Amino acid sequence: MTTLHSHENQEYNPLDVAEALFESRDWLFDRPFEEELIADIAGAWCHYRVWCAWQPDLEVMSFSCSFDSKVPDHSIAKLYPLLGSINEKMWLGHFDICSEEKLITFRHALLLRGGKGATPEQIEDLIDIAIHECDRFYPAFQSVIWGNEQFNQALEIALMDTVGEA
Repeated sequence: MTTLHSHENQEYNPLDVAEALFESRDWLFDRPFEEELIADIAGAWCHYRVWCAWQPDLEVMSFSCSFDSKVPDHSIAKLYPLLGSINEKMWLGHFDICSEEKLITFRHALLLRGGKGATPEQIEDLIDIAIHECDRFYPAFQSVIWGNEQFNQALEIALMDTVGEA
């Protein structure tokens, strides 16, 4: 099997675009390697750890946004029905629980093979969507983990449209 990939743009790295966005928003970030970018971002409910990785051989940028607290072992099984229901409603990315760190994480990958690379707008949209979805579903995850809420009730609350201001 032969691997096909573009040699036109060997120096391109979409993390440069993401780094410029992080700088423009005054977010704390670290670039430990040329192919990795990590940032801490304040959300509505908690801080999120954003991780971007560039895989030049596959021309894929992996992206994840994790909640700042671990899921207790006794709550992991209770979250699977909620994860499944939430993921059915997602149109971009998905949520999972990282088995090693036990963190709830939003994940997505940008396939960039054969193109001109990611635009600043694409990177910005991906990050904004991830933060929005994490903020939207955070209360549902917390109510199942700590409030012993049933997954369907927690999901209903997360999806409820609010009107007005309190």
